[in-house]
Amino acid sequence: MTEERAYWLAWAKISGMGPIALQKLKQQFDTLAKAWTASPTELGHISGFGRQKIEKIVEERSRINPEQLLEEHIEKNPNFWTPADPDYPRLLQEIPTPPPVLYYRGIVDSQEILGITPTVAIVGTRESSEYGRRWTRKISTILAKSGFTIVSGLAAGIDTEAHRACLEAGGRTIAVFGNGVDMVYPRENKSLAEQVVKQGLAVSEYPAGTKPNSKHFPQRNRIIAGLSRAVLVMEAPEKSGALITADIANEFCRDVYVLPARLDDEKSHGCLKLINKGAEVIPITMDKLLEMLGAIPPLDIDVEESAEQLSLFEDKKQTSMPDLEPRLAEIFQHISTEPILLDLIIQKTGLSSGEVSSSLLQLELLGLVNQLPGMRYQKN
Repeated sequence: MTEERAYWLAWAKISGMGPIALQKLKQQFDTLAKAWTASPTELGHISGFGRQKIEKIVEERSRINPEQLLEEHIEKNPNFWTPADPDYPRLLQEIPTPPPVLYYRGIVDSQEILGITPTVAIVGTRESSEYGRRWTRKISTILAKSGFTIVSGLAAGIDTEAHRACLEAGGRTIAVFGNGVDMVYPRENKSLAEQVVKQGLAVSEYPAGTKPNSKHFPQRNRIIAGLSRAVLVMEAPEKSGALITADIANEFCRDVYVLPARLDDEKSHGCLKLINKGAEVIPITMDKLLEMLGAIPPLDIDVEESAEQLSLFEDKKQTSMPDLEPRLAEIFQHISTEPILLDLIIQKTGLSSGEVSSSLLQLELLGLVNQLPGMRYQKN
């Protein structure tokens, strides 16, 4: 594993060897270590590897010692993954252009790595309106309290609102940088970035010391889409990086949802374009949104221990109504196999929060209800 990790890093250092070319190498030679010793003739069997490209590979390859490169690289960049590492995010393994090297800062969550925790990207324009910011805060807060991890790009505007609302709600968020994870762009988000790494994770395909570059951000957007099961576009004009993220999400077979707005609002013309292309409209009610996002199927996980977490997405057999006292029965009838927020139960029953909380505890003790992260409940 360590050997293959060194070769992913080494190949990524060769000019012109992007994610697609590296995937072709892996398919052809099974491992990048074997590809490293491949002859020019063998490399020539790969589609897109012409004479000039092969000559450049041979020349640059002769100047790199993969094992030595790995040792030197770790000194400046101790925290990074390659597709050869077991902690490399499973969702990124699904896409055709996984980053050959992914750097990170913050708290690593194994449930996110395995694709068990549901992740949703929230993106939009930097020049957001009050309407866009308000709905971003509302939706990000609800999703965070419902156990979703929010993914965004730490940009000004919608991204900032999504990260901040998630953190304030006590949720986890992933920020994808277009520069090294040791730098912050824009500068005014420095304190927000510090909060992200304390409570969530910052990732980038660029090593430490890499400064922001306009060419990096479209590439960054594919990682945002790749790390997410769904992408919510909150507000975007016709020329917006958020539209790039949405288009990439479609290519990656991710669901795309759009916040509707007025027809004469230029800040949302890009959103209207996405709706015309078939994107789903974010529903009016938050419980409907949670239902739609909850229907997204999980990854096929081979780990037996993950079976309990996956139950969030699985249909369970209906059980007959147990014999309960009236108040417990009233609360129990509002709980199904789909997770429901405590606040929604209180709203639907009209009972006080204390009454609902104590009743839910009794239902848990009876083995009828299960409490999930984010103050959500579902039937056992």
